[in-house]
Amino acid sequence: MHPMLNVAIKAARRAGNIINRASLNSERIQVTRKQHNDFVTEVDQAAEAAIIETLREAYPDHGFLAEETGETAGSQAADQPSHVWIIDPLDGTTNFIHGFPQYAVSIALAVDGVTQQAVVYDPNRDELFTATRGAGAYLNNRRLRVAGRLKMTEALIATGFPYREDQDVEAYVKAFVEMTRQCAGLRRPGAASLDLAYVAAGRVDGFFEQGLKPWDIAAGALLITESGGLVGNYAGEESYLHTGEVMAANPRIFGQMVNTLRHHSKV
Repeated sequence: MHPMLNVAIKAARRAGNIINRASLNSERIQVTRKQHNDFVTEVDQAAEAAIIETLREAYPDHGFLAEETGETAGSQAADQPSHVWIIDPLDGTTNFIHGFPQYAVSIALAVDGVTQQAVVYDPNRDELFTATRGAGAYLNNRRLRVAGRLKMTEALIATGFPYREDQDVEAYVKAFVEMTRQCAGLRRPGAASLDLAYVAAGRVDGFFEQGLKPWDIAAGALLITESGGLVGNYAGEESYLHTGEVMAANPRIFGQMVNTLRHHSKV
């Protein structure tokens, strides 16, 4: 296993312990509203601090792009460090606040803008999804492959609804209706990093969502490409990490999803 991945796993498990301890006492969690339906808890902040501390101890020169603290440079960093850790300490905060057990820690390492290492950790199920570019994706120690289904009519597709006021719910509903008519079922579990990990593991056949941030996507996207899937925007193109418009599936389902979602693209 790559040493940088090892450190990322250590960081993710540390964050998972903080989240699990807090979940035992969920009515005492302090919640702050960032904007309508966008929440942050003291647990997000504590988990993020633990992740950054673990990574910084091992790699003081690396930079960070994290949901709660934004972008920070390493200790020796020039303008732009070549190694940047992209972190979501608790993806699915709204689920967490309600005790709905679908949330995860997401950590990715980008080197010169290309994701090289990925960890998505589900502390509820103790499921650790990992990938190193070129070396495959794994769940705990089992190699992952995307599902082999070829027809949209048999596909189970995960998605995420817009939840912030600046997102266009009406436009989303049109895409939702079209996809519902074509696939075997749509699911909306509420943590994009886990949805992407589930595509990699073959638990769902595809995923689509708009309005995401790099820390929601970076780790999950590498899991998918390393398990034989494709990731792109709704037109099937590469510009998803910073546009926040993401679609993922096995190659055959991906092509069918592009046909449906292309005209809903905002990119």
